[in-house]
Amino acid sequence: MDPMLLWGLGLIGAAILLVVLEVFVPSAGVITVTAVVVAIAGVVCLFIYETVWGVAGMLTVAVLGPVVGFGALQLWRHTPLGRKMIGVPSDEEVEARREAERHEQESRLALIGAEGVALTDLRPVGVVRIGEHRMDALAQTFMIPAGSRVKVVHVEGTQVKVRAV
Repeated sequence: MDPMLLWGLGLIGAAILLVVLEVFVPSAGVITVTAVVVAIAGVVCLFIYETVWGVAGMLTVAVLGPVVGFGALQLWRHTPLGRKMIGVPSDEEVEARREAERHEQESRLALIGAEGVALTDLRPVGVVRIGEHRMDALAQTFMIPAGSRVKVVHVEGTQVKVRAV
């Protein structure tokens, strides 16, 4: 085989590998630009060898370049760096968030039956102090004046319902 043909095919293959490498090595596009230059050099080598090989190499780069680039981006989404840049939380973060939400809900459910003071008029929404916690609450009746003693009667999600004692 002619060395120019081998150089052309090798450079195009190296360009494809460089595009895939860009997925795993963050280089701000330097590796991709290098891949484009290497692919062009490969196509030039193929044209020097023979025009038919040059046209075939150019079409291959024109078709495989975007296909490999798209595939690399699809693969990149699943790498730790890609997940971090996109903002997809890790499994540990999701589990920690669920645990924190469960703990918060349990602490709110523990408020049922607790007594406190209305800090503002509840018309029907206002602010109450239960123990050391200050929170928004919904009056079970139409209005509860500020300073009144209240009792938590229901908790649903983040909504706390109270009634006057």
